[in-house]
Amino acid sequence: MAKWKPTKDSIAASNINAFMQELDITDYKQFWQWSVANKELFWQKTVKKLGIPFQKEAAVFLDLSQGVTQAKWLKGARFNIVDACFQNKADAIVLKYQKEGGKLQKITQKELQNTVNKIANSLYKQGLQVGDTIAIDSAMTYEAVAIYLAAIKAGITVITIADSFAPKEISVRLNIGKPKLVFTQDVLLRAGKKLPLYQKVCDANAPKTVVIQVTNDAITLRKNDLFWTDFLVENTHFETVIQNPEDVMTILFSSGTTGAPKAIPWTHITPIKSASDGYYHQDIHPNDTICWPTNLGWMMGPWLVFAALINKSSIALYYGAPMTAAFGEFIQEAKVTMLGVIPSIVKYWKVQKTMEPFDWSAIKCFSSTGEVSNPSEMEYLMDLAGNKPVIEYCGGTEIGGGYVTGTVVQDNIASTFSSQALGGEFVLLDENNKPSDKGEVFLIPPILGISNRLLNKNHHDVYYQDTPTYKGQILRRHGDQMQRLNNGYYTALGRVDDSMNLGGIKVSAVQLEEVISTLPYVNELAAIAVTPKGGGPSQLVLYIVLNQETALDELKKTSQQLIRKNVNPLFKVSDVVLLDKLPRTASNKVMRRTLRDNYQSN
Repeated sequence: MAKWKPTKDSIAASNINAFMQELDITDYKQFWQWSVANKELFWQKTVKKLGIPFQKEAAVFLDLSQGVTQAKWLKGARFNIVDACFQNKADAIVLKYQKEGGKLQKITQKELQNTVNKIANSLYKQGLQVGDTIAIDSAMTYEAVAIYLAAIKAGITVITIADSFAPKEISVRLNIGKPKLVFTQDVLLRAGKKLPLYQKVCDANAPKTVVIQVTNDAITLRKNDLFWTDFLVENTHFETVIQNPEDVMTILFSSGTTGAPKAIPWTHITPIKSASDGYYHQDIHPNDTICWPTNLGWMMGPWLVFAALINKSSIALYYGAPMTAAFGEFIQEAKVTMLGVIPSIVKYWKVQKTMEPFDWSAIKCFSSTGEVSNPSEMEYLMDLAGNKPVIEYCGGTEIGGGYVTGTVVQDNIASTFSSQALGGEFVLLDENNKPSDKGEVFLIPPILGISNRLLNKNHHDVYYQDTPTYKGQILRRHGDQMQRLNNGYYTALGRVDDSMNLGGIKVSAVQLEEVISTLPYVNELAAIAVTPKGGGPSQLVLYIVLNQETALDELKKTSQQLIRKNVNPLFKVSDVVLLDKLPRTASNKVMRRTLRDNYQSN
């Protein structure tokens, strides 16, 4: 049952409605159908609505001469997507931030642009050139956003690494991307604690590193490393490096079913998908304020940058933990209009009642991604802002945005997706590859923004090998499982492969298993993610076969320590189950789906 329903006025004010009126369409479902029946025209109009500036217009907007799996969008165009981020007024507030214990700071477009240009000039002074690569391993700060934009503006590719990763995982990503320069902080400040970051980067054997000091503590740098203040030059003039649509501007990482993460390149086209989703589905308007606690190492970090700035909105960054009351006050004082969350945060807010004292009436909608959400918790979230809708949002790094989501022109039912994303479509197939109301998600290409290559794996094998067809159309594997409800809405059912979302972070089972298998008394094991009864964030469960007797509590504690040290300190082991042997297929593959089903049926 819908907790929130749009009014005539709210529908009339939406970006979706404005487009529907142009087409003389009054029914949203008909509008979505038009967007996929006329994909090229939909995306042409969207690019114009977003005001993407081109030095040279595309000769062919959509080239399918190499097939839908290698679709070429904006073929022949020349532009740099960063220019689309600076089309507001010079004195418009485009970034708001607050440090723990500090005051709210506001940055104008002119100030951000000057900082970006200083950094771009500083990169060249360090000897970097067009086509080189840098890495950012930092909290989501004003400086991190400016470094990110500056590198892209200068024609330099950016590797983004989440600040929570252990040195081993940092090293893996650096080895794949091979940056010439790394940007980081001395420490992370979280809830009064100082967590090492520069030291982790050093332990990962990073190349030359620029360190932003967020404390006054004395710090000794490695030879050739330098402080941010010594890196930055004062020249505020820099001419944008114009590039081709397919030039790589960011390398993001996403775990699949094997241990090594997939290196996914974002081109100058990908952010158009991010900005489009923000424009239509989160309904972002000029001079709105968008907050989504995240990191540049996850796709929602770049998504936030582009979805906000291309839509002439403001990014809101709180440097501390989003669980604290100080974060709630920041949302109030910054007058955030769209707040993004992961369900784990909302669960904490509900239990602790952290955010109830604050006035969040400026919020027009929430958005939730990263995990399966719980209806009661999402309804609680809606009430924190006086009953505002939650736009459930599910997609992927290789999509640049979402494939299923919600809108502000449809009834909002907690923990459900009301629509396939505009300009794209998918089909649900059961285990026999037949269309079903419950099954695996297969995307139907082409869709603007989705990847057509990987840097360290065979793109075709990962996404298209042995996939079925649907009505003669080629399908693209995604790995999620969804259910279509009687009302046409969708609910998420987690992953069908061996990857999982833990706390909004995607990780492969193999990554976790490799770490825990180093314990001498572990013979074999399987890591699975299970969804609690009633829905909600996935929980990590380990099935272990021992070769010598070991106390269960000790096993759980040691496994947790290994994961925290070697993979990510945010992952929590929820349960450990001992078995005599793991269930396997005839080809000796561990049947993790069987383990998931058995655990959830108990």
